[in-house]
Amino acid sequence: MEIQFRLNGKQVTKEVAADAILLNVLRDLGCTSVKCGCETTNCGLCTVWVDEKPRLSCSILAASMAGHSVTTLEGVQEEAAEFGRFLAEEGAEQCGFCAPGFIMSVLAMVRELDNPTLEEMKEYLAGNLCRCTGYMGQLRAIRKYMKAKQLPVCNNIEEDGNAYVKKEGVPV
Repeated sequence: MEIQFRLNGKQVTKEVAADAILLNVLRDLGCTSVKCGCETTNCGLCTVWVDEKPRLSCSILAASMAGHSVTTLEGVQEEAAEFGRFLAEEGAEQCGFCAPGFIMSVLAMVRELDNPTLEEMKEYLAGNLCRCTGYMGQLRAIRKYMKAKQLPVCNNIEEDGNAYVKKEGVPV
């Protein structure tokens, strides 16, 4: 079947099988940032935006994208590179395999949540697995990115070395 959808701001037409998964169609279209890590919706490596909302492309039939807008990391390269520098500065990017999906989720989060708390950030990003870094460096990078972009950042926590603590002194 033939479907038409917007991919990274451009109208595309693609012949797809009825059971084709969006992840594979995007890779066929040259969007190699979209990766398959688990095929069970558990890792976040395949995160893309569908109509500006993060979705796991390994769980979406490509045919259902007809008339929709899909954005991959290739479509937000400038923003992604900017946030990627914050990840690198915090030592939160090691092998880089999880980075595209994680960056797509972070960029969606800063668009969607106004002044997120640490708990809201953790919840929003819970579906993104990283086997290298631990997550504190990623959280530091997010906070520094949000501050640099002059976005509201939760005020109920502060940095204390490599950890975040609630202002009352209880480790987060």
